Amino acid sequence: MPRAGLTPAAVTAAGADLADEIGLEHLSMGLLAERLGVRTPSLYKHVEGLGDLTHRIAVLAMTELADAVRDATQGRAGSEALTAAAQAMRTFVTERPGRYAAGNAARPTGPEDPLVPAADRFLGSLSAVLRGYRLDPAEEVHALRMLRSMLHGFASVEAAGGFMIQTDVDDSFAWMVDLVDRGLAARAASPTPPRS
Repeated sequence: MPRAGLTPAAVTAAGADLADEIGLEHLSMGLLAERLGVRTPSLYKHVEGLGDLTHRIAVLAMTELADAVRDATQGRAGSEALTAAAQAMRTFVTERPGRYAAGNAARPTGPEDPLVPAADRFLGSLSAVLRGYRLDPAEEVHALRMLRSMLHGFASVEAAGGFMIQTDVDDSFAWMVDLVDRGLAARAASPTPPRS
């Protein structure tokens, strides 16, 4: 009989919190069981194993990240929306590195996988920011990939403590977002002519 109060969602949330604290690569069923005050076999009544747990954490992470970006950008457009989205993603990655790592590494297992709509929601939130720049529709996917890669890279290096130069990291982040804002605005003003 499963322990009262434990559900797949509760086990996933506890696993996500633990991954944020110790790093996703150190997460184990044994450590999670210890955290929850149960024996390891009890967890298998709620999740199938470490792979299933990690995948559930990935779905949770993508859902939370999508909500964070959406909430930060509501009612904003253009550079204001870009700055809000960028900061929301940066905060999520640096404050929740374990769950973000799970979300970033996960791959959908099929069309019914809950990771698919969760990831789509996140990408939809970033796409909404980019729509404010009125880019050529053919370039939107390129802009989306650039924005996601840029934010992922900066926040991941920051979360790992990789910025060693004695310049304020917030200043560097603001400079980067401003550069992207100017680039997107310039691109929208001077679209690439069609290829012949």
